[in-house]
Amino acid sequence: MPMPWMPMCGQTQWSLAASFLGTWSVMMMAMMLPSLVLMLLRYRAAIHAVDEPKLCALTARVGTGYLAVWAVVGTAVFALDRAWPMVPGAVPSGTGAIIVAAGVWQLSAWRAHHLAHCRAVPAPGAVVTDAGAAWRYGLRLGWHCVGACAGLTAILIAVGVMDLYAMAAVSAAITLERFAPAGQGVARAVTVVVGVGLLVIGAVFLAGFKSGQFLVIG
Repeated sequence: MPMPWMPMCGQTQWSLAASFLGTWSVMMMAMMLPSLVLMLLRYRAAIHAVDEPKLCALTARVGTGYLAVWAVVGTAVFALDRAWPMVPGAVPSGTGAIIVAAGVWQLSAWRAHHLAHCRAVPAPGAVVTDAGAAWRYGLRLGWHCVGACAGLTAILIAVGVMDLYAMAAVSAAITLERFAPAGQGVARAVTVVVGVGLLVIGAVFLAGFKSGQFLVIG
């Protein structure tokens, strides 16, 4: 993974993990906030008949479940980076490969399935209004969101999680995919990343052959 989280002097792996998960959670909350707010408004509209205090509590529980799924994803990303750090010289080609894989995922039926669930509007009265159901509803939203956003999230990880321009672009794409009338068209448009990834890989290997060296992806 081209994301070097190196512990500072005296920092343990546990404190490094906690620091990363805190940063990851804040980043994901900011990036997903526009689409999450709109999904929570849909949820509130579906259960509008309950009293206001319970409505707020159920909405908060849905949001917590949603963010919990993304926290689990962050834990997996951190563990993967610890287990398989990218060789510095192979980062460009590795980034290109990630971008290509993300573009392929954008076209997959699995991804379309998850996006369809993200775009679905719950019918009034169709959502169970108890605490456990709200938690499970949030977990399902988070699961489908992860599936729909896997490609874009991988690209963000490849280019750098703290790149504010990349975060803004990904956030806008995610929101448009879910709530714009032509959301499926937006999803297809993102597949241009396949071509970008191929260009990155081609440029890296061309440079390697010109210099008489071969890059090894580790």
